[in-house]
Amino acid sequence: MVGQESDCTAPQSGHIRSFVRRQGRVSSAQQRYREAMMGSIGVPYSPARLDLDALFGRTAPQILEIGFGMGETSAAIAAGHPENDYLGIEVHTPGVGSLCKLVAEMGLANQRIVQHDAVEVLREMIAPATLAGIHIFFPDPWPKKRHHKRRLLQPPLVSLLASRLRPGGYLHCATDWDDYAQQMLAVLSSDALLENTVPDFAPRPDHRPQTKFEQRGLRLGHGVWDVVFRRRQDSLEAENDRQDQLA
Repeated sequence: MVGQESDCTAPQSGHIRSFVRRQGRVSSAQQRYREAMMGSIGVPYSPARLDLDALFGRTAPQILEIGFGMGETSAAIAAGHPENDYLGIEVHTPGVGSLCKLVAEMGLANQRIVQHDAVEVLREMIAPATLAGIHIFFPDPWPKKRHHKRRLLQPPLVSLLASRLRPGGYLHCATDWDDYAQQMLAVLSSDALLENTVPDFAPRPDHRPQTKFEQRGLRLGHGVWDVVFRRRQDSLEAENDRQDQLA
C-alpha cells in the first residue's frame, strides 16, 4: 500500500480540511510496523463514543494529540510520562508507521493511534469533558493568505476542543510561524470556556521536548511560540446551562 492514504478516507462532513492527503512514500519499515502494530494500538474510526479507560485498560489522565507527524515527540512524551495515556491522531501513513515503530522499539504501553480526520474523531468519538489535555504541535501553517482558511485552529474547532477538555484540562499549541501564533492566541482567547495560563505566550513546558528541526531553527534565530490555555474550572456548569438553553 505504498503511497496510498485510502484507508483513512473520511466522508465529507461540512468542515474545511486542514490537511492534504499526500501520496508520500511509505518505507518498508513503516509499512511493516504499521501492519504489525495497528491491530493492537490502532483505534478504528467509528461514529460512536470511545471508552478511553477500556481502551487503555486503566483509569489515568488522557491526552489527545492532533497531527503527530513522524511521532518522535509523541513517543518521547509518552515514554517520559507513563502515568498518562496518549491518543494520537494522524492521517498520513508514513507518520503512523513511524510512530508504530517507535512504540514497538520503546515498549510503550500508553500510546494509541487513530488514523482519521481529527475533527470527526473529536466530534464523534471523544465524549465531552473527558480529556486532561490536548497537544497540537506545529500544525501546517498554510502560509499563503488565501489558504489561511485551511489552518486547523479556527473558532469552530477551538470550541469543539474546549468542550472535550475536562475542567482544568489544558490545550497546548506550538508553532514557528509568527502570524499563526498571533492567530492561535486570538482564537483561544476568544473562547468562553478557556483561559490563558499566562498573560501572553507561554514558556515551552517541560513536557514538550525540542525537536532537532526546532533546535536548528532557534540557532538560526527563528522564533517558536507556545500557547497554553486551560478550560475554566467553573465552565462545566456554564456549558450545561448553555446546552439546556439550546435544547
